[in-house]
Amino acid sequence: MVSSPAQPLSTTHAGTDASRHRTGTLVAGCLAVCLAQIGLVLPAAINGVVQRSLQTSGAELTWVSDAFMVPAAVLALTFGVLGDLYGRKKLLVYGALTAMAGYVVSATAHTPGQLITGQALSGLGAAALFPASLAVVTARTTSPAARARGLASWTTALSMGAFIAPLLSGAVVEHASFRWAFAAVGVIAFVTAATTWFFAAESRAPEGRALDWPGQITVALSLLCLLYGIIQGPSDGWGSAPVSLALAAAVVLLLAFVRLESRSATPMLRLELFRVPAFAASAAATVVGMFGFLGGAYDLSIRLGVIQHQSPLKAAVPFLVIQGITPFIWPLLVRLLHRTGPGSMLVTGFLALATAQLWLRAVPVDEHGLLPLLGPLVLNGLGFGLVVAALTAAAVNTVPQKYTGMASASTSLVRDLGQTLGPAIVGAVALSMAADRITSGLSGAGLTAAEHGTATAVLAGGGPIALHSAQLGPLSAKIAPLTERALSDGYNAGLLLTAIACLTAAAVSGVFIGFKHPANQTSEPIEH
Repeated sequence: MVSSPAQPLSTTHAGTDASRHRTGTLVAGCLAVCLAQIGLVLPAAINGVVQRSLQTSGAELTWVSDAFMVPAAVLALTFGVLGDLYGRKKLLVYGALTAMAGYVVSATAHTPGQLITGQALSGLGAAALFPASLAVVTARTTSPAARARGLASWTTALSMGAFIAPLLSGAVVEHASFRWAFAAVGVIAFVTAATTWFFAAESRAPEGRALDWPGQITVALSLLCLLYGIIQGPSDGWGSAPVSLALAAAVVLLLAFVRLESRSATPMLRLELFRVPAFAASAAATVVGMFGFLGGAYDLSIRLGVIQHQSPLKAAVPFLVIQGITPFIWPLLVRLLHRTGPGSMLVTGFLALATAQLWLRAVPVDEHGLLPLLGPLVLNGLGFGLVVAALTAAAVNTVPQKYTGMASASTSLVRDLGQTLGPAIVGAVALSMAADRITSGLSGAGLTAAEHGTATAVLAGGGPIALHSAQLGPLSAKIAPLTERALSDGYNAGLLLTAIACLTAAAVSGVFIGFKHPANQTSEPIEH
């Protein structure tokens, strides 16, 4: 009789501990994805300051953003496997500490090369954080309602990271060097690592998982070659040997990756996942749609910071508007994920993004106020929240529970690939067009032979952005209207491209994912 009351007490304590672990794990996962997203968005508000401080070329400025996203894209699958094998909690801790080291390198950078190196190291940490943060959340939320709440929380944290980044960088750089913005994020990385270590629960799913080095090497080299060719094309020449060889190697290596994965006993990516129509469609829509979203955001950052030379804090405000939408629609995201299928959310979100890109394109480049931009900014934020929440749900909810780690890593890969291609392709299109416009326009700009030679030399050495931002005395005033119009036309062409991408993603989502209620969508078995 004495021991009988102890059983409910023990059960209560066990339930409390389990609840505490679920909460701690959710907080750790949300902190981790928030940190990773801060790093991804951080350069947006300070691209202009970085360019003027380090005198970067257009290609180098693109690499400052893409150096972070390349490792996040090419290593997401391998880190997904490592998390499944050895524990997602460990991966979150090591990823946050690696990101912290990268921010220390960036915070002490005095050359474009060192800043790009620091960004690459921080991106390596983010490559671990993105898939592991999603995997720990999904592993601890198995019921449909809990899964919907967990995914909505993860999505909100993702958006909050993108909201914090421009506010942090803009406010810091308004009063200090851009390097302090990277130092501040390094502190956040340390806090994330400590919180995860003390409060998160460990989870893993090692069944059928093993490191696949041939697959990792081929996919990493393929994506790196692709991005090198796209980014360096405008400056090195699209027909130059390095660019041509890089693009050709990307295709060959991608085909080799597919062949290796189809024959591997323990592939890093099960190609059978793509036999699930909803998963395959969400992957395709993710690449195209995230290219459209981040390509448009990069376009906006160049418009504000580089073309218009707005202050960092003023350039940050539009990004605060975009990323401030998702926290306000969090209850709506929860209800939509639980009560409707992802198809309607994806179609609505991508259409909102496409409309926003076309609307932004119609705003004159000499318009510096916030009010004319408010409509496209709100649509961008609404579309982003809907799309990210629905893409994650479409990918993870359509595969068996034991494959959620691989599915989340695959989602991270295609999302990061699309986001990486955004600045690269938009920059390539815009800079190629701007260079042609400036080259043909210099002869009619009323320049002396010496001034023409100086402008041509700067254009050849650093590209259109370097020429627009260069301090060349009276020559700068003479060519400013030409360079501003050329860059505006080039980046407007980029916005047209991103809008088309978002429309394509909406069509893919509507046709292949559809508008089924989630109760009628079940996880399909994976055939071996």
